[in-house]
Amino acid sequence: MQENHHSFQLLTQSVEHEITPYTKHKTFKKGEALFSDGALTHYFYVIVKGKIKSYQLNLQNAKEQTIFIFREGDMFDTIILLDGKAHDVMYEALEDTEAIELPIEKVRELVYTNSEFNKKFFPYLAMQMRNMEELATDISLYTTSERLIKLLLQSLDPSNVMKYNLIHGLSHTEIAKLIGTVRHVVERHLKALKEDGIIDEKKRKLQILDANKLLKKIKLI
Repeated sequence: MQENHHSFQLLTQSVEHEITPYTKHKTFKKGEALFSDGALTHYFYVIVKGKIKSYQLNLQNAKEQTIFIFREGDMFDTIILLDGKAHDVMYEALEDTEAIELPIEKVRELVYTNSEFNKKFFPYLAMQMRNMEELATDISLYTTSERLIKLLLQSLDPSNVMKYNLIHGLSHTEIAKLIGTVRHVVERHLKALKEDGIIDEKKRKLQILDANKLLKKIKLI
């Protein structure tokens, strides 16, 4: 697996030697709905290339909330790994994706017995938990405009290991699902930021032209 600054690195040398006999290489097509067969209660995955999102959907109003976008080096499902219980989350490949599949019992064994694995696993788990905490508080405490601005700033901040370059290549619809709103609201906010000369956008790539103005809009300075 390639070194990736933002992600959990599973395959350290000693761990790789231990798990290689159990690994399988999996591929998923863009737009494919994943793991509806309960596979995550039996297998654990590490992304090699591409993007997979986890989300929840209200079937009554079709409202969708993205919980996490897994990218190169990210792993899942850590909740099932720890408590052994399935949970109400859906998965979809946002891009053609390659992943490593491991028997979940083997990964649990690593958690109990391999200190080198745990040096990577628990800090990564903490980052996922912080990401969930931030999502919950942002939806409760910030307006959609402020949530979008925060996401823009975080996605362009190399020190933000979970969000850096996260929205690169995402549609306005997928960006909206990340912040708990709908596409036309995101497009309205982006249009206002463009008119103020704060951002530019070409081919799904957003560029901040004036970071100070963007920060002031969210009252961070």
